Amino acid sequence: MTPGQVGTSVTGTPHIAARPGDFAPLVLMPGDPLRARRIAETFLHDARQVTDVRGILGYTGTHRGVPMSVLASGMGIPSVTIYATELFRHYGVRRIVRVGTAGAIPAAVSVRDVVIAAAAHTDSSLSRVLVDGVTLSLAPSYRLLRAAADAAGPALCGDAAVHIGPVLTSDHFYLTRPALFDALEDRGTLAVEMEAAGLYAVACAEGGEALAVLTVSDHLRTGDALTAEERESDFDRTLRIAATALLTGV
Repeated sequence: MTPGQVGTSVTGTPHIAARPGDFAPLVLMPGDPLRARRIAETFLHDARQVTDVRGILGYTGTHRGVPMSVLASGMGIPSVTIYATELFRHYGVRRIVRVGTAGAIPAAVSVRDVVIAAAAHTDSSLSRVLVDGVTLSLAPSYRLLRAAADAAGPALCGDAAVHIGPVLTSDHFYLTRPALFDALEDRGTLAVEMEAAGLYAVACAEGGEALAVLTVSDHLRTGDALTAEERESDFDRTLRIAATALLTGV
């Protein structure tokens, strides 16, 4: 499929096979398709699968009696921008909250902590190509950000610390540039991940709302990291904050 190409099928888009109305206006978006399935099975009520194109799984059910969907984004800015654009543009989605993982940068942020991304720096060209001559500031919906901050107390997070501030969305997973992380830490950057800036850019362009709520799964300085099993159990608090934010004002 070439960039910008529009699907010609009666139902679905180039990357999503769902029918009109199959997605709720509120969407949780993990990167991993298997995590999307786990959210559908354990968090949503009466969830049904609505798409599985290229193994990217999407489901719709309810949460607290309100229709809510989950769709995986895949990994990286190009992938998340495809799925977020198609959801906002073709399926009537209004809000997307990314629920993912991130690597901590400063010592004050620990493994298992929650990071709510109040801004997303990026080493991608994304922020420079959308508006000619301007480098965009990529930020979430304030309404979702405020709702997530309000929700992130002991009732949902237990003893885990919650940090609110900027993250780096990088195109490079195996990035080894200590000086870069030193400079970012000096400027208040909390963590590095791979999708938030893309999601924020799409929401801005499509008139939607977006937020990224992240579990710290590893630490760039200390090398501490969660096991695969620990990632799943510690992911739940991030999911609860994200869903609460999605439901604000609904």
